[in-house]
Amino acid sequence: MYDLTPALDERVDPGTNLLVSGPPLTGKRTVALDILASGTADGDGSIYVTTKDSAERVLDEFGDRVAYEDRPVSVVDCVTRQRGVGDARDDSRVKYTSSPVDMTGIGIKLSEFLQAFYAEQNVGRNRIAVHSLSTLLMYSNLQTVFRFLHVFTGRVQSVDGLGLFCIDSTVHDDRTLNTLKQLFDGIVITSEDAPPTVRL
Repeated sequence: MYDLTPALDERVDPGTNLLVSGPPLTGKRTVALDILASGTADGDGSIYVTTKDSAERVLDEFGDRVAYEDRPVSVVDCVTRQRGVGDARDDSRVKYTSSPVDMTGIGIKLSEFLQAFYAEQNVGRNRIAVHSLSTLLMYSNLQTVFRFLHVFTGRVQSVDGLGLFCIDSTVHDDRTLNTLKQLFDGIVITSEDAPPTVRL
């Protein structure tokens, strides 16, 4: 079982995928980082797919939560190359895709990290977060994103991982949200005036 965080006080089975849904600025990213960091503290692998912030920023914030230098913590960065900033070359900690449109690339980089964690560090438990599906939906249509997530959530299931996928609930229509919700085993709801809640 995976413990989410002390604040959420919920345990889920290996292979579970959760949608983290709420209006903008209600702490979805914080929830995802907290759940990954609490796993890192227990020796789980953590892979964070970012379509909004640079890997550098994600790792800075991760480091504020838990010491990860010698731990299996990695980032798939989908923004830095698109912005043309710095020298975005893959290493053992960070892999880059050309942009959030490159969903095939995102899937490949994720698989490379999972493979490396398993083969080189013998890590059998992994937590994977994607922030954010709303960015993917800005660049691609619902059908494309759905197909990508169908494969991605299946990958999480097949490795007995824990998947967290953030979405801005107020930015998309009900049809989009209801279509995507079919892929998930539960939902973490964030709101402005209450702590996050989990529905499995």
